Order: sequence, then structure tokens, then C-alpha cells
Amino acid sequence: MSLDEAARQLKMAAHDAQVSFDCVGLGDLDRAQEHAVTLRAAADAALTALGQAAADMSPQEAQVAGENAVVALAEDS
Repeated sequence: MSLDEAARQLKMAAHDAQVSFDCVGLGDLDRAQEHAVTLRAAADAALTALGQAAADMSPQEAQVAGENAVVALAEDS
């Protein structure tokens, strides 16, 4: 997995966290729980990707790849 994937998964986790939070505020606990589960899956995937990147990349490579991943996600939004 790449830093692109880690960044994408973190963005998805953040979205699911916000939706889950909003559902709690609306009293829709079933939907809040569903989004909490998907946020956990996305966070776990990001953690796996980050661990692999840390093992495979130098700090300089990670900086360049991370900047590129964030820019690519921003352009897709």
C-alpha cells in the first residue's frame, strides 16, 4: 500500500467519523454505529499502509510521497 492509499483511507475515516457524530446528534444510533464501524475499518487500513510505508520509505521519500498524496486528494475533491 502507498501513502496515497493511507491518505485516502484517513480522509474516508474522517468523513465517517463526522457522519457518525451527526447521526448521534440526530438520535439515529443504528446509522451512527454503522459509520463508526466503517471509520474503524478505514483507520485500520490507513494504519497498515502507514506501517508499510514507514518500513519501505526513507523520510525524504515519505515527505515527497505524502505531499503528492495530499495534493492528489485535494484535486479530486
